[in-house]
Amino acid sequence: MKRYLLLFLLPLFGFVLHAQKIKISVDEKNSKIGDGSHNCLVVIIYDASKDDIEKEWRSKMKSYDAKVSSKDEIFADNALIKTISDNTCDVYARIEKGSNDNEMKLTVGFLLGETWLSSSSNATAYKAAEVMVKEFAKKMTQDALGDKVKEQQKILDKLQNEKQDLEKKNKNLNNDIADYQAKIKKAQDDIKSNEDEQSKKKSEVEAQQKAVDAVKARQSSVE
Repeated sequence: MKRYLLLFLLPLFGFVLHAQKIKISVDEKNSKIGDGSHNCLVVIIYDASKDDIEKEWRSKMKSYDAKVSSKDEIFADNALIKTISDNTCDVYARIEKGSNDNEMKLTVGFLLGETWLSSSSNATAYKAAEVMVKEFAKKMTQDALGDKVKEQQKILDKLQNEKQDLEKKNKNLNNDIADYQAKIKKAQDDIKSNEDEQSKKKSEVEAQQKAVDAVKARQSSVE
């Protein structure tokens, strides 16, 4: 188990050592969206799952009073996004795998009336849409990384508890050794005292034996 945990953590150590700042940027591209190929805003979201992104995007569109449906894409009908337009617009979004394992690509197209939003058609509205998409991607990335921080913190807390348990056990073992050493020292002192008492007692026994022998000798001499 410990070996498995170490193998799990080693790549994370490398990630921490070589971690680079994550920069969220929105690109303007012509992509497949809606009923064809249109001008879109494309952003990469890091470390978040497709399901979580879809759930949050649907919730965000509903906050603009849009009727939201989804199949291959998420379609928000008649969304009222006042930072982009005073009128309602249709918003198309597609979420797919990015270039790397921890990346998801969000492609968003805004249809204002009959015109697909672009920086050239309406620079002010496009900038507002760009900010909205960027802030969404930034929040999703931060939230996803926040969840990973919690996961890693749980592992760290478990390791710290195990470390504390080992330190406590080590302290108890050292206390046991100190107790054993004190008992050994007392036993050694008791042995020395016992040997001294044995020596004295031996002399007393020998002296008493002589006394007994003397009395026996007198007893035997009686005629």
